[in-house]
Amino acid sequence: MKDPAREIERLREELRRHEHLYYVLDQPEIADADYDALMRRLQELEAAHPDLASPDSPTQRVSGKPREGFVKVLHSSPMLSLDNALTDTELREFDRRVRDLLGGEEYRYVTELKMDGLSMAALYRDGSFRQAITRGDGTTGEEVTENARTIRSLPLRVKTKLPVFETRGETVLNRRAFERLNAERDEKGLARFANPRNAAAGSLRMLEPQVTASRRLDYYTYFLLADGQPIYDSHWASLDELARMGFKVNPERKVCANIDEVLAFCEHWGARREELPYEIDGVVVKVDSIPQQRALGFTAKAPRWAIAYKYAARQAVTTVESIGVNVGRTGALTPVAFLKPVQVSGVTVSRATLHNEDEIERLGLQSGDDVVIERSGDVIPKVVRVEKQGAHRTPFHMPAACPICGGHVVREEGEAARRCINVNCPARLKESVLHFASRHVMNIDGMGDALVDQLVDRGMVKSVADLYHLTVEQLVSLERMGEKSATNVVRNIENSKRSPLPRVLNALGIRFVGERTAVFLAEYFGSMEAIESAALEQLQQAEEVGPRIAESIFQFFREPRNRELVDRLRAAGLQFTHATTRPKAGPLAGYTLVLTGTLPTLSRDEAKQLIESAGGKVSSAVSKKTSYLVAGEEAGSKLLKAQELGVKILSEEQLRKMAGATEPPGIGEVPAPKG
Repeated sequence: MKDPAREIERLREELRRHEHLYYVLDQPEIADADYDALMRRLQELEAAHPDLASPDSPTQRVSGKPREGFVKVLHSSPMLSLDNALTDTELREFDRRVRDLLGGEEYRYVTELKMDGLSMAALYRDGSFRQAITRGDGTTGEEVTENARTIRSLPLRVKTKLPVFETRGETVLNRRAFERLNAERDEKGLARFANPRNAAAGSLRMLEPQVTASRRLDYYTYFLLADGQPIYDSHWASLDELARMGFKVNPERKVCANIDEVLAFCEHWGARREELPYEIDGVVVKVDSIPQQRALGFTAKAPRWAIAYKYAARQAVTTVESIGVNVGRTGALTPVAFLKPVQVSGVTVSRATLHNEDEIERLGLQSGDDVVIERSGDVIPKVVRVEKQGAHRTPFHMPAACPICGGHVVREEGEAARRCINVNCPARLKESVLHFASRHVMNIDGMGDALVDQLVDRGMVKSVADLYHLTVEQLVSLERMGEKSATNVVRNIENSKRSPLPRVLNALGIRFVGERTAVFLAEYFGSMEAIESAALEQLQQAEEVGPRIAESIFQFFREPRNRELVDRLRAAGLQFTHATTRPKAGPLAGYTLVLTGTLPTLSRDEAKQLIESAGGKVSSAVSKKTSYLVAGEEAGSKLLKAQELGVKILSEEQLRKMAGATEPPGIGEVPAPKG
């Protein structure tokens, strides 16, 4: 009998080779049935010998266990975005800057197709895949390791002498897989994905890896790093090494000796991009030498050694059959043009955003018109202009009530959008619940995206007030919710009833009323009832509440559905009164101070507490009403603004003396802190 360990390892190596041939090189050697037979044999052996299990086995690509959410992870070094060049002239200007900064050194470029997907980092240790992180905000991303395992072109094990390394690349959905996915969604009566990029992003962030596996994502690498830094002195050498290790590297790349060759590459693929099996929106141009990249450095947002040459948006002409309204997660009403379906670069477009009623007026658009639409990577294409007025045009009027819930719709002065102000509007309910439960609001631990999705989708929560009627039995019936977790969530909901009035006010989701404004309102009025019944002029008596904020609060409490919500929260036992704790008198009474920079011993919160305990108030912005600016190290624009306005500047030591004095002494301006 064969040695099971040797047979298992042989099968794993053979399956890895066939995965590489099929998913990376597109050169399969065996039929699908033969591949499946090898996989079944490996699965049988691993099941018979669980002690020989390995996380990088080809059988472990799809986990059977769904996850409850995604963990935030810090990147080894920032995943910065690139500056854009929209014309040949701008690309030549980039080259001039590189030439000037390098001071006459010879240099060359590497050009790569800019694939339209979701950036992702993949970490390997001892040749084995360990972790995958989305780009996120560039500094912190979401861990999507189990979903990334399902991507067949991402090797789970590679042959390398590097003990730890990281790849960065693009997760994409090719055009064939995208069309197949939308066809499946059509059959199920589900909304189609707007474009492959959004389909790829949504697929990588699915809570169930089996769903991600069914989407057939691809992963193309373009960086090889260790400790967040390039390993080789040449970017081209890194790409070659990635390909040698078995990663999928886009073959449509080139070393260019000068900017003319770069422009020729851009022109070549601009004319042929529809021939590619995947979407691109431009070309990435990088200085090849890593030492030269380091010499060129970075701006605050992007590297100086790379740029993205963006192709012009694709356009088409079609007819606006009707104009409707979508209600977004924040309650914003957005007009949408429903179009006669038209093909734009291989994608069928049947609707386009119109942004707001001002945009419709600017375009002079009515139903029945022929329009030029543009698709430039947006989720929904946009209307560029009216090409021809229709014979039977119909003007559009924004609805006076929300088309989803019938709630009151308002348009704030100076804003383009109209908004539904009903917090419990089904279109914005999930966001309302997540805000209500968040840590710095009502602090209901365990109430994350996955749970809120289920609660709302199953109709168990139709209002944030419904949270206070949930039971352990109800929660246990949900996916991935055991009795212990359900008990904890119900307990946390009950504990949230002790949250003070400022948090309750913040939780309501009143536009412009955040944590700080909620405190000022609670301290001035003392109760929810007083705020509910206050006139516009009365609301403006609270600290930092101007006409715009007052109007938002006033309109919120004029909406019957919002008043019903407040009544239900009151009946649930939430805190609706507030005792003012800030002293009315003290050495800083009547003075407004602004904090900036890093103080020697006090944190920002400690300095704020010191000021308020002495009767003063703290503002976030410098103005003519500012009494003093308390400045520490690395003070920035606020210090300059204070100096321009003649506002007196204090050190921490002077602040301490003033806070303890009987009355504030006349203190002149002190030298500006360093930094």
